[in-house]
Amino acid sequence: MRDKGIHYDTGLHFLGRQTRPSFDPGAVEREMGIIAGDLHCNAVRIIGDDPGRIDTAARLAAAAGLRVWYSPFPCEMTDEQMLPYFTDCAERAEHLRREGAEVVLVTGCELSMFARGYLPGDTFADRTRVLAGPDRESALPGVPERVNSFLATVVGAVRPVFQGPVTYASSPLDGVDWTPFDIVGLDAFRSLRNAATYRDDLRKEFTHGKPVAVLEVGCCTFRGAGDYGGAGWHVAMEPDGVTLRPDLVRDEGEQVRYIEEIMPVLTEEGVDSVFWFSFLDGRSPHRPNGGPDLDMASYSIVKLLDESGADPSRSRTWAGLPWEPKEAFHALASHYAPVGRPRTGDPAPGRER
Repeated sequence: MRDKGIHYDTGLHFLGRQTRPSFDPGAVEREMGIIAGDLHCNAVRIIGDDPGRIDTAARLAAAAGLRVWYSPFPCEMTDEQMLPYFTDCAERAEHLRREGAEVVLVTGCELSMFARGYLPGDTFADRTRVLAGPDRESALPGVPERVNSFLATVVGAVRPVFQGPVTYASSPLDGVDWTPFDIVGLDAFRSLRNAATYRDDLRKEFTHGKPVAVLEVGCCTFRGAGDYGGAGWHVAMEPDGVTLRPDLVRDEGEQVRYIEEIMPVLTEEGVDSVFWFSFLDGRSPHRPNGGPDLDMASYSIVKLLDESGADPSRSRTWAGLPWEPKEAFHALASHYAPVGRPRTGDPAPGRER
């Protein structure tokens, strides 16, 4: 496997909230060092809807020695809004590439769901309800054709300004024609729904004769979340999409089991690059002492600490950062560590704790 990576969110407006309300370049710099040195990643997929934030994080990642998968992530945009947005990000990515960084450009993510104009509904929540409702089948015809038509336009616009490899983060709904791309990019969550065919589904993607990258894979942090894969967050929430279901049981071991089961499959099937989803969820604090533990609905491998009433002098694994590693952090670090390197994911001797 060439790239062993993590999905890193710089913030986007999603379901009416900002996924990373605070963006501190100093903290981002430290996190990139941890991702490279302690999580043993050699690559990072940087997403967000603010090109300035993406660019800042990408430069800090490159300075930490990480390959950068530059991933602008428009949410609720139309095709007309997205085309200049992608072109701007492609120009920024090319500047970074010419300065010596290794950069892959990812031209969006699951547009059929996250963008307007492919499925009925003005918002992601509306489109999710369509897919979960009786009108699902009538909404799907024609979606791949519209997605591929726009992606061909996007690739045609970014190729003149970005000279590195180009891919896209796809869902099965998109039905992507990979001809214009250099890398097949998959959001490949395993769940009970596709567990029996997961390997065969992966193998089909190698018929394009191009490297296959899994750009998102993971599960949430409640007992049984692995059965739901990419739908875990939806299952964990009440119908309002904001309130946590009261019957969830926190289980960090669920993510560990998912890692232990899925990583060997991806390696054995020859996947070129993989990015665990995700590093930090900036809107889902862990509350062990009361209040909704929103981290249970999070895919992150670190838990955002609830700062209300917190003792600022309490011990932290990495002083000054608002999160602690979950069990999954150490499990993923063990899979990613080169032979002969520490395989625990713990801070190296002498590193500030």
